[in-house]
Amino acid sequence: MALFLDSSDPKETREIFSWGVVSGVTTNPLIISREAPDADLKERILEVVAVSTGHVSVELTTETEREMLDEALGYWDWDRSRICVKVPFTETGLKVLKQLAEKSVPTNVTCMMSFNQAYLAALAGATYVSIFSGRVKDMGYDVRPIVRETRAILDREGLPSKIIVGSVRHMMDVNEALIDGAHIVTVPPPILRKMLWNPRTDTTIAEFNDAWKNRKKK
Repeated sequence: MALFLDSSDPKETREIFSWGVVSGVTTNPLIISREAPDADLKERILEVVAVSTGHVSVELTTETEREMLDEALGYWDWDRSRICVKVPFTETGLKVLKQLAEKSVPTNVTCMMSFNQAYLAALAGATYVSIFSGRVKDMGYDVRPIVRETRAILDREGLPSKIIVGSVRHMMDVNEALIDGAHIVTVPPPILRKMLWNPRTDTTIAEFNDAWKNRKKK
């Protein structure tokens, strides 16, 4: 299992990768438009690539098959060893996914809300299948069976796709996804920082440090 960082901020990416706990990055048009609305996309992504390791996912925004394929190959050419193309899950997206898989382009099929969708993406050759935890919950459904059932079918049929759980809004979303069999959870920086913190840890460290300082005084 692994954690990815859900961010397009190079400064934040550098800092969090220095912890040694994350092994890839996901971005999407919403994240980039919020964090850097005026940024050049290629420049921004390559800055993230430079301060991280593993795949950096970049999402397609065009809608026709030809446009999506051209856009995907353009992103991949930025850095073929690091760029992973995020393909939105649609009928056209599946066609594009199949062609990218045939070219050995790493793919992250995104915006999925169900077992059926994840299974189809895995059959079409996705490197990663991204299930959107928070948005599934917004619809009033329990995401945990979707993650468990998807993991079970991937394992049973020997499909190489890895499950990414995204749309993470609470620390408990991370815990549940990992317990239920997600290969990867992609986590926004504020939630990763919350995972560091526990008040009892802080008071215990302070207690130990104070005891040592007092001993030296004596």
